[in-house]
Amino acid sequence: MKFLANSTKFILWTLYALICALVLISASVYLYLSPTLPEVETLRDIRLQTPMRILSADNELIAEFGEQHRSPLHYEQIPTQFIQALTAVEDSRFEEHFGVDPVGFSRAVLTVLATGETDGPGGSTLTQQVARNFFLTRDKTITRKFTEILLAFQMERELTKEQIFELYVNKHFLGYRSYGIQAAADVYYGRDINDLTLPELAMIAGLHQAPSAANPLANPDRALRRRNFVLGRMHEMNYLSDASYEAAIRQPLSAQYRGNGPGLEAAYLAEMVRAFMIERYGDAAYSDGYTVHTTLNSQLQEAATRGLRKTLSEYSRRHGYLGVENHFATAGRTPPEAYAYWREVVNGTPRFGGLTPAIVVRAEDRRLWILPRDGTLTTLALDEMEWARERIDVDTLGPAVTTPFSIAVPGDLIRVEQVNGNWQLAQIPDAQGAMVSLSPNDGAIQALVGGYDFLLSKYNRAIQANRQPGSNFKPFVYAAALDKDFTPATIVNDAPIVRADDALEDVWRPRNSGDRYLGPIPLRQALYQSRNLSSIRVLESIGVNYARRYAERFGFERDKLANDMTLVLGSTVASPLEVARGYAVFANGGYRIDPYFISSIEDNNGNVIFESSPAVVCRGCPETPTPYWSEDETASSSATGVDIAPIELNLEGEIDDQPVQTERRYAPQVLTPQTTYLIDSMLKDVVRRGTGRAANQALGRDDLGGKTGTTNNAVDAWFTGYNGDFVASTWVGYDNNMGLGQIEFGGRAALPGWIEYMKTALNGQPSNNLSQPVGIVRVRIDPQTGLLAQPGQAGAIFEIFKAENAPTEYSRESVTIDFSGGDGGDSGNGDENITPQMLF
Repeated sequence: MKFLANSTKFILWTLYALICALVLISASVYLYLSPTLPEVETLRDIRLQTPMRILSADNELIAEFGEQHRSPLHYEQIPTQFIQALTAVEDSRFEEHFGVDPVGFSRAVLTVLATGETDGPGGSTLTQQVARNFFLTRDKTITRKFTEILLAFQMERELTKEQIFELYVNKHFLGYRSYGIQAAADVYYGRDINDLTLPELAMIAGLHQAPSAANPLANPDRALRRRNFVLGRMHEMNYLSDASYEAAIRQPLSAQYRGNGPGLEAAYLAEMVRAFMIERYGDAAYSDGYTVHTTLNSQLQEAATRGLRKTLSEYSRRHGYLGVENHFATAGRTPPEAYAYWREVVNGTPRFGGLTPAIVVRAEDRRLWILPRDGTLTTLALDEMEWARERIDVDTLGPAVTTPFSIAVPGDLIRVEQVNGNWQLAQIPDAQGAMVSLSPNDGAIQALVGGYDFLLSKYNRAIQANRQPGSNFKPFVYAAALDKDFTPATIVNDAPIVRADDALEDVWRPRNSGDRYLGPIPLRQALYQSRNLSSIRVLESIGVNYARRYAERFGFERDKLANDMTLVLGSTVASPLEVARGYAVFANGGYRIDPYFISSIEDNNGNVIFESSPAVVCRGCPETPTPYWSEDETASSSATGVDIAPIELNLEGEIDDQPVQTERRYAPQVLTPQTTYLIDSMLKDVVRRGTGRAANQALGRDDLGGKTGTTNNAVDAWFTGYNGDFVASTWVGYDNNMGLGQIEFGGRAALPGWIEYMKTALNGQPSNNLSQPVGIVRVRIDPQTGLLAQPGQAGAIFEIFKAENAPTEYSRESVTIDFSGGDGGDSGNGDENITPQMLF
């Protein structure tokens, strides 16, 4: 009995000693490690590395820039079933413990020892894992483990369970550059986390322990077992009924690589945004979670991309087949080996411009058998390939296609596209182009395409290409003439001109398209038929210096404007954005706007740190800047050289990390309402009956104005047009300044893309014309002289004038003039107009 009492006493003292030793050791460890512990408070303001997101005006994703794909969520945004799934498999006592779970740790150890299974709940709590992920290394040392435990205790004291859970699910790497559960939902399912099914949520929950080993793409069998284990744990913890559990485990894996790519193709504008953000934020732009809201409209952007590619593809087909892209021989391979090799090649070849790569597998008399990327064997019929005559040069084609063997042989890599469900032969165009669309009311860029495909060429022709606009520039000179007392009825001679050129020690002999001359014609006809010689006489009358100063009103830089008579023929260089900005003045009633493409920027917490303040058009607002009409007046701010940065055209104010308050600004008025109304009516005639009449035939609207443009040898082809809501400019040409071909005028090479874009832009939109301002009169005139028509005079027409320039004399003689003018043409700087006086 005494022995038993002594033994009990010994055991108790031993336990007491052990407890004291543990307390002393723990206290010593705490005293030793506590000075080195990081401040848990910093987790409240932790900034996870989050990529920059660029969104359209209607919140479509344009691009992400950064190393890690992450979309942080707040606790209340996380589905309840996911919370249950993750805690069931990672930390079932998460709501009960205080950072460390002795029960869970012991259970995990016993499970491993008894079964050898490592898929079960781990020994570390979610809190410990957060401590390790944010503050510690993964070194397996006693010191690191003690530090982890101390940090877990400290975190549980200073943070809520919701905050800890939120940090955990947003930090974890889950495969394929995805960090956090929303990023994983994007990559594997292409949907929001709240739209996923129970099995899909369980799959993502299971990834936290083994993002590679249990990855549904790399190891689908292991991933399926892991997912079903998660569902089983949820069932054990009564989160799922028997029926729900059985239904869930029967579901197959549905994960596919969805990437984290954009839903909207706008890479050229995305690059403009990236350059802007890097300039202002440095490398932090890639990791601090900025969200950039742009002015781009997703439907308009898609229409612009489609329109430009369509017009380039049609041009390319007109000028013949460029040949196959490559050849992959299969000598020495068996047919199955050759087929497998070709499939590997074609599946590794990227798509460009929506065109699919394909390998020719067999050629027969009337068809080609092809293997498209990610597809199955199919055929191309000979009659669908008749356009593919060999291109000898831009104006010369080879013989007619009579056999598929003249196009491709087995092993050739070609391009195809689907049209009405059928594959057709295609090719990547060698010509390039650009399209940009602005709101004429504030300068917001609604759509921008800088080339056929950003992956083929990152050169942004919409803002960086300095090209000659040709006749596209004439309306700016004609507007200047209307402020020099010219009228739409002024008669201007369309006849040959010879001028001495002292600089070249030669003579200058400008020509009309086709060397056709109409004699004396009205200014209106000269513009809508794009008559060069009439236009030169207009410029001679008003003076080159005056015209150059006047052009600055539209935002053009004087140093870039030609300083001779070729100014009116468009020898000046400009980008499509600059030209569109100039035409916006005609569309909005005479106000100069500044293009911009960023509407606001948010930080990682959703705070707006920048908001644009564009100068808006406001007719009759008292705050509008004082207009200037004097011919000596020049624009106060010309468009800067748009080298990645029409940005600087209108991103007003400093950008910092504080909310920005913006004041309403108004666009300056640079043309009188009367001058704008007259030039607008003349540009509408270009669409109604001139070189741009294809737009009228296709769109059938009364509110469209615009102008074609073609330079010498068809090096550049343009169409810029507008109504009251949209102004868009399209350019087509070669980067190396090669000619497009003898008949490739602006109305043929560029206008179809503009039409395709406007079909979408104007769909369902009411007509939006300028209102007739005070000071405009409508007068019945003799079109042959520009004077008042005699009562009852045959052939008289109505014309509009500024009241002070309306004719007061009656026509006295009958002059026979050819007003038919044919199609007018538009090549070799083809654009002509008529002035208010008879000019010979």
